[in-house]
Amino acid sequence: MSTEGMHIVVADTNLRPLRAEFEHQLPSGSTVRWADPADSGAVAVALAKADVLVSGTCSASTVRTAERLRLVHAAGAGTDGIDFSALPPGTEVACTYHHEDSMAEYVAATAALLRRGLLRQDAALREGRWLSPVYAPAEAEWQPTLAGATVGFVGFGHIGARSWQLLRAFGARGVAVSRRGEVDAAAQGLEWSGSVDDLPHLLDRSDVVVVAVPLNADTIGLIGAPELARLHPESVLINVGRGPVVDEDALYEALRSGRLGGAALDVWYAYPSAPGEHQQPSRHPFHTLANVLMTPHSSGLTRQTFTARAADIAANIRRLAAGEELTNIVEQP
Repeated sequence: MSTEGMHIVVADTNLRPLRAEFEHQLPSGSTVRWADPADSGAVAVALAKADVLVSGTCSASTVRTAERLRLVHAAGAGTDGIDFSALPPGTEVACTYHHEDSMAEYVAATAALLRRGLLRQDAALREGRWLSPVYAPAEAEWQPTLAGATVGFVGFGHIGARSWQLLRAFGARGVAVSRRGEVDAAAQGLEWSGSVDDLPHLLDRSDVVVVAVPLNADTIGLIGAPELARLHPESVLINVGRGPVVDEDALYEALRSGRLGGAALDVWYAYPSAPGEHQQPSRHPFHTLANVLMTPHSSGLTRQTFTARAADIAANIRRLAAGEELTNIVEQP
């Protein structure tokens, strides 16, 4: 098949900073239209003669004018915003990853920060208080490192596995539960692994809990008040999965009361409906708690992530143009 004449519509703002780099990797003769993903009407018009749509969202109204669409490529792992049933016959859907390195770095960084109590020390020193055992022995205790700590992974896919590779370097111990209990503990260097049924055992012994499971009917509220009560008061929780996997009310109360030592929360319970909109991420005032690190679902959003994703997408478009088999194809749910 000729590599001439590929028409591509990009409706993903995360790729805009990489525009020149992305276009350079496309098949010779390609034309690219960069559409505003917030303007579905403009995206639909641009798709009239397009072969490829690069976007994580695609509705029936978006593709109503598409005459030759052959590929919808998400610029991330999620394809839940794509209406598979509305796509023209023969249109394939693909995704891409590469966020695991950035997310693992976030997990390792926040685990060390929380375990060492650096949030409290930073806040205190901004007020002129030296919160250390040397200068404030009545207020401050010696803080533990990650060496010898037990890190419990709730979910052990590519994010959990990559995070564990980094945390092992600190001398931590690892345990994990997964949906089916299929993780090979010995091969991964873990002390043990089990299924979700073994979650209580994991929580009983964990100093750091990393939540890295997707949100579905089985994982909503997977960690609630009874589960959080199994952690000791110095334990910390890091959620890079989805907010509602951990019960919102129970998490806030555990952190507010001091029953849980701290948390790094990158995923939330409420999100802005549009770019630039101000939105509190929870109905509870997590922002008032000194033992919480709050980030706006940004753990995987780095230049390295999207540089690799752009390269993946461009490579798939080249395969499409050459009539070759595509990678990372997602089947209709």
